[in-house]
Amino acid sequence: MALLKFRRDDPAAAGNAAEIASFLKDYSIEVMPRTAANVEDFRALLPAGTRVYIAHIEGTPIEEMVATAARLRREGFEPMPHLPARIIASRAMLADWINRYKAEADVKQALLLAGGVAKPAGEFESSMQLIESGAFDGFERLHVAGHPEGNKDIDPDGSDRNVMEALRWKQKFADSTDAKMALATQFCFDAKPVIAWVDRLAAEGIRIPVHIGIAGPAKLQTLIKFAIACGVGPSLKVLQKRAMDVTKLLLPYEPTDVVAALAAHKAKNPDFGIEAVHFFPLGGIKTNATWAIQHGGAATAPASA
Repeated sequence: MALLKFRRDDPAAAGNAAEIASFLKDYSIEVMPRTAANVEDFRALLPAGTRVYIAHIEGTPIEEMVATAARLRREGFEPMPHLPARIIASRAMLADWINRYKAEADVKQALLLAGGVAKPAGEFESSMQLIESGAFDGFERLHVAGHPEGNKDIDPDGSDRNVMEALRWKQKFADSTDAKMALATQFCFDAKPVIAWVDRLAAEGIRIPVHIGIAGPAKLQTLIKFAIACGVGPSLKVLQKRAMDVTKLLLPYEPTDVVAALAAHKAKNPDFGIEAVHFFPLGGIKTNATWAIQHGGAATAPASA
């Protein structure tokens, strides 16, 4: 695993390392039940109290989701399960899931999203409908999805009109709820569109903090496959350009450049809307966790923060 290497007499480089460490503070990471099952003990990989999202892929039994959340809670982490609206068949199912999460894993946080299913299983189609259901009243933290490079499912014409309208609705909700809100975003590989998007949110009056999605270290081919499948936008060109360089083609991708650029921008602009980093461990949880620790990442906030 490559490390950042700095000369002791290079204050600029040392400053860059400090910026990255500060930017990675309180990072979160994502797992699925099947990937979590391959981890013997998360305490050997992650700082205590780390927020761990649990991705709910269509077809995953709720029993596996709840068991994963309960295990993370026992090991000292903050489980945040995905609640994809379009795979929830009814209000009764939603209530049952939430009751299980609370009773068996003391879940207090959730990521609400539409989900990647074309045809909803029931009456829910969006995170806004989940919020309106009232089922999450009393949760300490609710995150919703963000898309720095657009979302063609919501705005097929390439604009961001519908996305911005939804974000304004969510901002009004954030202003009226006791739950802490954040926008957990799709992963990107280029800092420029991320910075432009976060600045656009501020200009539109969207003050919900951003938890920026970052793809963890992985084989280049793996990242390109996931990026295409997940609809990553223009920043995909960063990977494609790298793939054309024979000297880099076989080397694992690491997110150092994009993280360093965002960290530097945040250091110069403290009010910039990115609050935290959220990792997608596409090359494996251990690999991602090792990279984060090597670069100063730590989760020091209380588990319920």
